[in-house]
Amino acid sequence: LSRWLGLPLWWQLINLLFFPLAWLLGRNDIAPVWYLTAFLILAITSLGSVFTRVPLFLSSRRVVEALAQRLPATPGLRLIDLGCGLGGPLAGLARLRPDLLLHGVEAAPLNWLLSRLRLLGCAQIRLGSLWDEDLSRYDIVYAYLSPAPMARLWAQARRQMRPGSLLISNSFEIPGVAPDEVLELDDLVRSRLLLWRIP
Repeated sequence: LSRWLGLPLWWQLINLLFFPLAWLLGRNDIAPVWYLTAFLILAITSLGSVFTRVPLFLSSRRVVEALAQRLPATPGLRLIDLGCGLGGPLAGLARLRPDLLLHGVEAAPLNWLLSRLRLLGCAQIRLGSLWDEDLSRYDIVYAYLSPAPMARLWAQARRQMRPGSLLISNSFEIPGVAPDEVLELDDLVRSRLLLWRIP
């Protein structure tokens, strides 16, 4: 089913292994506290996805390199990663493009804490909803979300972002709105960077 739905390879592997692992775990005498611990870790890393319908996606190194090369060379540009997860793209950009002013927002508490600690001194990371973020403060908005919120994100971007600013989506399209540019990347999940210049 996951292959038929066109899910990335890593999701297909997770789905393939789920039932055999559940069967193996069921055959072993594991204390219930470990199941509770696993559930709590999952809850604090994925709590935001319940409300936003955006799971934790990790951007590849190739995505970060493409972003660093494609972004304008103007020093002092402000970039925000909406749903920054564990902070991978921001950490990579801090290394490759120290001229950028980096920001992130993350709804899952543990992911926020880890990215905040990881990016201490490199980026400002806020705990909260991406919908509460004022996008007019940024020159570049990067998002690796899911298909579900893209129409709403486009409406927010059109309302708030300044003319000439750049909206970049990793892999997910805005329904009915053709991107100004598409960068096809040769990474494990065949990522695409879709870029819209705000009119």
